[in-house]
Amino acid sequence: MPENIQSESPLKRQLRLIIFGTDTPAGRYFDIGLMLCIVLSVGLVFLDTVEMFHREYGQIIRVLEWVFTVIFTIEYGLRLYCATHPVLYARSFYGLIDLLSVLPTYLALLFPGANFTLVIRILRLFRIFRVLKLLRYLSEGNVLLKAMMQSSRKVFLFFFSVSLIVMVLSAVMYVVEGPNNGFSSIPKSVYWTIVTITTVGYGDITPQTGLGQAIASLTMLIGYSIIAIPTGILTAEISHEVRRSRDLRSCNQCHKTGHDLDAMYCSRCGCELDKLDVPAEKGDK
Repeated sequence: MPENIQSESPLKRQLRLIIFGTDTPAGRYFDIGLMLCIVLSVGLVFLDTVEMFHREYGQIIRVLEWVFTVIFTIEYGLRLYCATHPVLYARSFYGLIDLLSVLPTYLALLFPGANFTLVIRILRLFRIFRVLKLLRYLSEGNVLLKAMMQSSRKVFLFFFSVSLIVMVLSAVMYVVEGPNNGFSSIPKSVYWTIVTITTVGYGDITPQTGLGQAIASLTMLIGYSIIAIPTGILTAEISHEVRRSRDLRSCNQCHKTGHDLDAMYCSRCGCELDKLDVPAEKGDK
């Protein structure tokens, strides 16, 4: 055990066990209570944007905002105090989010309106993975993230091609319909083309001429034909990434590969498989 941990007070070790741990009832209750506070504080920000609630309960909401801010400030200070490596915690993803969750209320004293950025507190709910023991599902999230990164070039080329189609159709509709029918500029035509090609169809701008309506029909058909392309690209990459991830796990007994990510035993010989490594929260311990 490192010397700095041996010299710690029992209070500090107990606080670390409660604040950073989820294996004890106290730690679990602490995290669940913290998440309830996060949800309630973000809900107050949402309600404060509704005119009726702002007018009737604005003062109460501001008081409660400060109450939650004080709670989160104390909690952040305790995390810094009892963390084994305070600097690592402060620079970690969770550490930065914890800090940003308390800054807006104080900044609002100098910059009115800054308190609406308190919605960033909702990001703290990522801790639910630790509380509910869902960390093992992060491997599936990593597969999705890797698939998105692998398909980024193909998706970029797809959107670039679609952008060229939009530009061409927008210019054509501007020439065919003109300002008299609502196509007052090419940027306005670009808006209509995007709305049409994505099959949203707001209907605030509609072609009036026969040729314009024919082009609009073609645009809709183009939209239906290309809307599934990004899905196909991503699905293919996910399938490839899943196969690759499965092949990374092999049985120590019979060396069979291709096991499911959540498999605990080999489907051929029944031998127990090595567990997938899940990265711990940096700076917590």
